[in-house]
Amino acid sequence: MHAPRFMIAAAHKSSGKTVISTGLAQAFAAKGITTFKKGPDYIDPMWLAQASGRACYNLDFNTMCGEDLLPFFTARAGALTLVEANKGLYDGVSMDGSDSNAALAKYLDLPVILVIDTGGMTRGIAPLLAGYRAFDPWVNIAGVILNKVGGPRHEKKLREAVERYTDIPVVGAVHRNAKLEIGERHLGLTTPAESNALDDMITAFGDIVGSSVDLEAIERIAATAPDLPTPPAAKPLPMPDVKIAIAQDRAFGFYYPDDLELFAASGAQLVPFDTMRDAALPDCDGLFIGGGFPEMFISELTANDSLRAEIRTKIEVGLPSYAECGGLMYLCRSMSHDGNTAPMVGAIAADAIMEKRPQGRGYTRFSNRDEHPWPECPEVRAAHEFHYARLDNVDPTLPYARDVTRGYGVDGKHDGILVHNALAGFCHLRSSGRRPWVPQFVDFVRRLKLTDWQKQRADL
Repeated sequence: MHAPRFMIAAAHKSSGKTVISTGLAQAFAAKGITTFKKGPDYIDPMWLAQASGRACYNLDFNTMCGEDLLPFFTARAGALTLVEANKGLYDGVSMDGSDSNAALAKYLDLPVILVIDTGGMTRGIAPLLAGYRAFDPWVNIAGVILNKVGGPRHEKKLREAVERYTDIPVVGAVHRNAKLEIGERHLGLTTPAESNALDDMITAFGDIVGSSVDLEAIERIAATAPDLPTPPAAKPLPMPDVKIAIAQDRAFGFYYPDDLELFAASGAQLVPFDTMRDAALPDCDGLFIGGGFPEMFISELTANDSLRAEIRTKIEVGLPSYAECGGLMYLCRSMSHDGNTAPMVGAIAADAIMEKRPQGRGYTRFSNRDEHPWPECPEVRAAHEFHYARLDNVDPTLPYARDVTRGYGVDGKHDGILVHNALAGFCHLRSSGRRPWVPQFVDFVRRLKLTDWQKQRADL
């Protein structure tokens, strides 16, 4: 399968990769570009999806099974495919580089275009590029984009240094521009839903980056990638036999698109609702509340008394539910942020408190306890967490579903609080071949559909 593709990488984080990638996604949107993001990040893919007009998918050696990566990629790669790296090209968790961006570039035969933050740099860019080329000659560094360039004179010096001392072509020079800035906060970049004049911002990214980069040169580089295996034909979707309500709004938006697709493939219809605007849950057999930034919308969340009360009541009578991170915080008694404390759903006897420093950050490992509400693979599970929240005043009688062996979870030892048929934790899961949490959760909802929960539900 012919699949022109390339990776946008950098020497280090905060080099401007996401703005450049978003600009390129917008500039190539008319050509049907498909985007991917390396790592477990939720926010960068939101920008890429908004710019390209298509879902952006994550590629992650840690939370996905290694054997799933290639077929996952080939099934979704398009006429032109961009993969945005995370951190630096050679960075990863493992010191041997086996989970680095460079490893992914080699595994998927991705020509790499390096975005270099050129602030305070002129001739020094040459040994940087030469070192990156020499460090692993099997990585195809096919081009460089000069970013945050100070002006025409600065650009001239940079180009001369690169051309004189390396054989890496300069495919673009993006000058400093206030229109290319995305605000940041405790979890990284702000989300598109929170950015004012979103369409105007992304259009500006596309215009500025598109006019500063040689788009034809990037297409030529992408076309040098070798063919990929032809993916198997997609299986027809089954008729849905369960409905699962999913919180999708400004407060809750951390979902992997392939996980959402897998709900449909598992026979579940996802029914979106807004935690701040909808007075009641939609008709449903189960509930899913993902992560996000609920602390930024405390007033709006607490003002929706009727929805909070309904969720609490339905969880108490057995609604099968799953919540991650921000969803866990929402299900607690209260939430506190910047001196503001307000009541939340109250299904979990604990209080969520936002701190100034991360309470859990990075990849996690855990094993499921016997109390886990739906059967899962017995092996140690891989997930990730990134939360500034901690739980206080936790009812000591609450059972946990997970023993944490790496990471923090709820208390450094456990994650996955259990309340009736609800499971809520700080770990973010990714469904994959050997770790198929989505079909297992759907089966759990399906099994309970005609049990006591449904009988009690009819009386509500």
